[in-house]
Amino acid sequence: MLLDRLDWRWLDVRFLDSSVRAWITASGVAAVSFLALLLLRRLIVRRVSKLAGKTASGLDDLVVELARRTRRWLLLVMVIYLGGLFLNLPHHLDAALRTAAVLAVLIQLALWSLSGIDFWVARTRRQRMVEDAASVTLIGLLAFIAKAVLSAVVLLLILDNVGVNVTALVAGLGVGGIAVALALQNILGDLLASLSIVLDKPFVLGDTINIGDLTGTVENVGLKTTHLRGAGGEQIVISNSDLLKSRIRNFKRMAERQVTLTFGVVYGTPAAALAAIPGLVREIVEAQEQVRFGRAHLKRLAEWSLEFEVAYAVLSPDYTLYMDRQQAINLALLRRLEDAGIALAFPTRTVHFAGEPAPAGDVTSGP
Repeated sequence: MLLDRLDWRWLDVRFLDSSVRAWITASGVAAVSFLALLLLRRLIVRRVSKLAGKTASGLDDLVVELARRTRRWLLLVMVIYLGGLFLNLPHHLDAALRTAAVLAVLIQLALWSLSGIDFWVARTRRQRMVEDAASVTLIGLLAFIAKAVLSAVVLLLILDNVGVNVTALVAGLGVGGIAVALALQNILGDLLASLSIVLDKPFVLGDTINIGDLTGTVENVGLKTTHLRGAGGEQIVISNSDLLKSRIRNFKRMAERQVTLTFGVVYGTPAAALAAIPGLVREIVEAQEQVRFGRAHLKRLAEWSLEFEVAYAVLSPDYTLYMDRQQAINLALLRRLEDAGIALAFPTRTVHFAGEPAPAGDVTSGP
């Protein structure tokens, strides 16, 4: 037969210490493996993508994303090394192939890890933007740190595989890192303060807060600064470290607004009328919706008035409702005092000259 007449001795010809037969076998293994991996990648992207649209689980979406981030040229390097296992290559070529394969695996793992971090960040941000807006900043910060650490580790592994002495490099980076940390201690302080804000959550995005004489709505908590929107529309930028050193008043977290009302009536008001004022005030306050009466007392005999103090609570943190109820109570109090013939006091001072009798009911002050 024709096959019997062919001379197959050429398959035993050796090239780089391996026969042609071995080279054909290695090439076939590499080609079949490469095509199989490409086919698997394509099937995952197409089939799992359709499945991902029908499920709420994020695992299938992650698998699709990892498949898309798989690089063909890295797969090619890996299958070439796989084919090289069937060859008897010189030591230097075998070592080069092994190093190239290790580098390809490291790079591909790094790409998958970075893709996984990005996928987690995007998914978690969507979930927590409504539930816990402050954690969005923490997610971004943690993602940045994770990517930086991952990149540094992969870079050191790559350098180690190509023969670089990473021990000396790590020691040098440690000393340099200390110097950089000392030079950037203010920036690092703000960075750690940002992390503390996100973890401790004294406020979240959208909260209205007061810091000293500044009041505004939180728009953004960055790595170095926090941005507020003032009542006049201006943007207020405060460093995170200064923010944590201040006393923060968070108005949005109030369950209700406690109100203390102080007013004074003139001296000379009959005692019976004074005794009726707490009950009068109680009626006014309890007539308002979403308001809880606390107390009303003649607090003290002040220099120019008989001073009353009233405490009540508006059962909502809404500022407009608070102002509406306060206005209604003040107007009703003015009307009731006017109807009762009780005059509100205002700062006055009466001076009596020596030898003249003081009028009854006046407050005498001065020499």
